Amino acid sequence: MTVEIDLTGCDATKANALIRDASKTGEKISIVNPQSMNFLAAGLTSKTEIEVFGDLGYYAGTMIDGVKIRVHGRCGWYPADNMSGGQFIIDEGGGDGAGQGMYGGTLYVSGSTNSRAGQIMKGGTILIGGDSGFMSGLYQMGGKIIVLGNLGRSAGESIIGGEIFFGGEVESLGKNTEVYDVTEVDCKMLTELFKEYNLDSDTSSFKKILPKNRRPFYG
Repeated sequence: MTVEIDLTGCDATKANALIRDASKTGEKISIVNPQSMNFLAAGLTSKTEIEVFGDLGYYAGTMIDGVKIRVHGRCGWYPADNMSGGQFIIDEGGGDGAGQGMYGGTLYVSGSTNSRAGQIMKGGTILIGGDSGFMSGLYQMGGKIIVLGNLGRSAGESIIGGEIFFGGEVESLGKNTEVYDVTEVDCKMLTELFKEYNLDSDTSSFKKILPKNRRPFYG
């Protein structure tokens, strides 16, 4: 059974209260007329599955843990900000700072993202079906960023940990970065992930960015 929530006339406070109450039943939630709302599903920790029909604004799914969210539309800045578990799927574009500060879980953006995807992320996986803008992985500490398309300028700027995989071209590299060929283990991981999201891409052509130095700011 699916519970439908119509957000017409709601502000973020009321909308999130309605979502939290509905999530207690464990049933699937369908959200209509989201009005590009900011902070939708903020802090939600249930195992609920949520589908949003329309675009969302800033900080969609910030600090979620365990919930599965699918947005049939676009998101503004910082979707899945500080996410610690669960799954966040965006059918179109993912704005700036997608997955910033993530600790765990998976963010999948089927389209492209703008600047600073995965900045200061500590864990989890960000999968981008299109391109990713400048400074992808800014100050990245852990986790994986996987971009099927191209990376913009200053990719991996001041990366400390984690990995950035890309299937296209990179406009320029940021400080403390090194580009490597993918390994057989990498290809297996990518193949399994792409299969999960029905993506078709030649994993052997991918490259990955790693930090040159794990302590780049300590001379």
